[in-house]
Amino acid sequence: MEFVDRLLTCVDCGGEFVFTAGEQLFFMDKQFKNDPKRCKPCKSRRSAAAAGAQAVSGPAAAGISRTETRTECSECGVSTTVPFRPTQGRPVLCRQCFKAKRTQPDAATDSVAKTIPSAAPAVPGTPTLVQTVVTVAETAEVERVTHPSSAA
Repeated sequence: MEFVDRLLTCVDCGGEFVFTAGEQLFFMDKQFKNDPKRCKPCKSRRSAAAAGAQAVSGPAAAGISRTETRTECSECGVSTTVPFRPTQGRPVLCRQCFKAKRTQPDAATDSVAKTIPSAAPAVPGTPTLVQTVVTVAETAEVERVTHPSSAA
């Protein structure tokens, strides 16, 4: 098949551009069905704009709106919004109560230390499992006892 340069009109700027014989051969090799619609400057501008839009990520960039649900905090009773639909039976916390809850020592750690049966050490002088379980609140005290020189 013989290819000849053709003049096409850009859909963006309305200017004419040459669809060369080499480009036509390339389109045929790649099995593209349609001729190009845009001239090279408009095509590069369009692809640069698309690349810039893809640089922003997340649900807002994808056009997905984030649903906010208005509810009351289970701890302090203040009105707050949360980015999910609360389920019945589960507490919903405001930002302040959530942060406070995260910084508190976990009560589960205290109960673990109490529920593990004390066993004699396998090797005399080595600590048992119960002796090595320490809560977050006790960590500072352990540090002070084991490293008295670092206490100020």
